[in-house]
Amino acid sequence: MLDFKEFNDKEREFYKQDFSVVNELLKRIRSSLADGSLIKINDLDLTGIVDFKSDETLTYITLFQAGRKFIRYGSRKSNFEATLNRDIEMLRKNKEFSNFAVADENMCRIMIEYVIDRKKIKASELNTERFDNGRFEIGINGLELRNDGVSYYYMPTDAITLNHLALRSVLNTIVKKTPIGKMTNSISQRLKILSASKTYEYFLFRSRAFITYKDACIPLYRGNILYNDFSYETLYNQVIKSSEWLLDNMSDDGRFLYYYDCTDDTRKDHEHPTRKENDLYYNDLRHCGGIISLIRAYQLTSDEKYITAAKRAIDWSISITKEHDTQWGKGYYAFYNRKAKLGGSGVFLVALMQYRNFTADKSYDEYIKGYVRHILSRVYKNGELLGYYIHPAYQEGQPLINMTDEERKATFSFYYPGEALLGLALFVNNFYDDDELVKETRKISKKALDWIVDERPKIYADLFTALPSDAWLMQAIEEWIKDKNFRKENYINFVFTDANTMLEKMYKRDDSPYIDYEGGYYYNYGDHYFPDGARSEGLVAAYYLANFLEKEQLAKKLLEGCKKAAKSQFSLFNCNEYVYSHKNPSRSLNSIRFKATRQWVRVDSIQHVACFFSRLYKAEN
Repeated sequence: MLDFKEFNDKEREFYKQDFSVVNELLKRIRSSLADGSLIKINDLDLTGIVDFKSDETLTYITLFQAGRKFIRYGSRKSNFEATLNRDIEMLRKNKEFSNFAVADENMCRIMIEYVIDRKKIKASELNTERFDNGRFEIGINGLELRNDGVSYYYMPTDAITLNHLALRSVLNTIVKKTPIGKMTNSISQRLKILSASKTYEYFLFRSRAFITYKDACIPLYRGNILYNDFSYETLYNQVIKSSEWLLDNMSDDGRFLYYYDCTDDTRKDHEHPTRKENDLYYNDLRHCGGIISLIRAYQLTSDEKYITAAKRAIDWSISITKEHDTQWGKGYYAFYNRKAKLGGSGVFLVALMQYRNFTADKSYDEYIKGYVRHILSRVYKNGELLGYYIHPAYQEGQPLINMTDEERKATFSFYYPGEALLGLALFVNNFYDDDELVKETRKISKKALDWIVDERPKIYADLFTALPSDAWLMQAIEEWIKDKNFRKENYINFVFTDANTMLEKMYKRDDSPYIDYEGGYYYNYGDHYFPDGARSEGLVAAYYLANFLEKEQLAKKLLEGCKKAAKSQFSLFNCNEYVYSHKNPSRSLNSIRFKATRQWVRVDSIQHVACFFSRLYKAEN
């Protein structure tokens, strides 16, 4: 691992400064934009914040306002004051300028962004995998292409405002501005022409950016606010507010707003772009994740509104429930999108049992038992949990009763068994009204656990990744270990081995040049970091397991890892300060995004982070 301690320490010191002088600068920019007067800044001491260089400090001013596409202008003049005046002059000439209430600090937000650390690189050096001279880090680096004396820019904050994560998107955005953009409409052809060109020079740079927020200004890092420390208050606040977002965006039939693009204010899922507006994709598993999130919020607050909404969402899942006969009696399964997935039934069983545990409401008991029977019926003779009961691509969409080995392997899911086993564990440990079914569940689950821990790695080795990902199974084992008959070393070792690997595959304070990386995961060192709530649910489950088994040192180590992971995920939350670039900030506010710079929200991007945070909060509160 590389040591970036000195660089990181300087970065952290920069963000600890008093930025009141920048706030005053932005107020003067607002005033000059409003009345057209020249800005005067000679009395402002910007030393250590803006170190202006006439050959480097390109400076942009950008205006944001709800419902409007942002407008901006960038220039570089002989001094900083002249540069700002040029930007203000050209913004006022923009045909959209009159649509911005620049004098109103509550409506129009103003961002200033200026270039630092500009360096020339070779085109062949440009990469996103290595921490070296040509590393392009989305949201941190900008890119300048220079050809025939003309420069074309991609600013670091473009990653946020344009909803980008990959270098390909960056190159496509900037190449469209060049003469190459007029040669062809094909992205691939444009990039091929650029790659083959010998006339374009490449420059990498970083920037500093500040944005107004009401009467204050916010220093931005990766286009976002920077969280310096872990905080239980932040943890709690994000759980509750994101749960409120789920409530505010529920439909009358109990479904959640499945997907939201903050950039465009649309609900069209990037994975299903051809679906029509009146038939948008929905997913029954992730729906159940929304239920679990609301139950966790209820656990923290005892506020009935969460459990009332959770019940409404449960009733939607009941509406897609089908039945069939099993050897133990009537079985129930979730059937949606022409599929009956093991995971769909498993996660719904988790939701039903958590609802029952926190409310003592037994009105769904027959469904609980029916879902248990169905899952037991999907345990193959060797202990393998079969991924699908119905799949339209197999056996003409009929129930998959007698499956070939090829069909079993083709329909196997890495995650569904853990989801199902968690549901079964919650049933065995908390359901006392059907001793025979509990006894049968315990017996069959042990066979399934033995298979998934001992045999799955051999049969499905290609599904395992360097960064462990089966957090559902980690949670399931945590729950099963409460039964003394399930305290087997191979089960326990699975959880702790995966948890320790997660900690090893987590960026540390000083082994990355980006100060928001700490607590983010990676597959290979150098990867863009993963602020990952889903995996972290497994990590916090490992903490609870270590605590239960009285492994004090391990529990302490895991808890600290959880806190670091949580801090890296704080920046996924769409707080008031962050939603400046969103088309409809009132809709995106309090949701939780997929990635650091991606502006996509899905019900499970909220669920995984919120559930991880709620369990972490309960660990010490």
